[in-house]
Amino acid sequence: MTWDWRWSWISDHYDLLGDLLGQHLYLSVLPVVLGLLVALPLGILCVRVPRLYAPVLALTSVFYALPSLALFVVLIDYTGFTGWTVIIPLTIYTLSVLVRNVVDGLRSVPESVSQSATAMGFTGVRRIIQVDLPIAVPVVIAGLRVATVSNISLVSVGSLIGISGLGQLFVDGIQRSFITPIIVGIVLTVVLAVLADAVLVGLQWLLTPWTRTGKSAKPVSEEAAAVGVVA
Repeated sequence: MTWDWRWSWISDHYDLLGDLLGQHLYLSVLPVVLGLLVALPLGILCVRVPRLYAPVLALTSVFYALPSLALFVVLIDYTGFTGWTVIIPLTIYTLSVLVRNVVDGLRSVPESVSQSATAMGFTGVRRIIQVDLPIAVPVVIAGLRVATVSNISLVSVGSLIGISGLGQLFVDGIQRSFITPIIVGIVLTVVLAVLADAVLVGLQWLLTPWTRTGKSAKPVSEEAAAVGVVA
């Protein structure tokens, strides 16, 4: 097989690359947002009712083990050749990561902080939202980083069933023995993953100001408990 190289193709297809990049970002990020909206209340429920955690974790792990392409093909009969054929499976995959991280994050809250928050009148849902979740942010965002980068990679598989995204560059390049769009697709996918990860790291930095003080673990815990009082 002889591969064709023509770098002028890039400047001739800026509009196409922009459209594919935007579609790829949409198909990657929306499942993470939807997964987080489901994982947060589900994770909180698993912490409050511990016996639910094992079956929930087992179910999400089973779904995560299913091949993405197989799920895409099955969903075509119901969602057609639309973005939802990719979004639904990726949301399910995201849940398998985020539910575990939400639970681990909430369980990582020091007992001393929980007791202090309760003594100050923070009980039930109020304590979870204003004290526990802020402390769990680093663990939850760690899960978001894994899910987001994974989704950016998996979206490319959707091009095999006609769903637009950067994966379309791979398919077109292989079909035409044209290596330029393949390399461009790889570079854009990597850049998108790095930028998305950097944004999440920055978000964590903004949401956890007490981790930037260089204090010991005890003052950090006290500061975290104070978050609820200030809020």
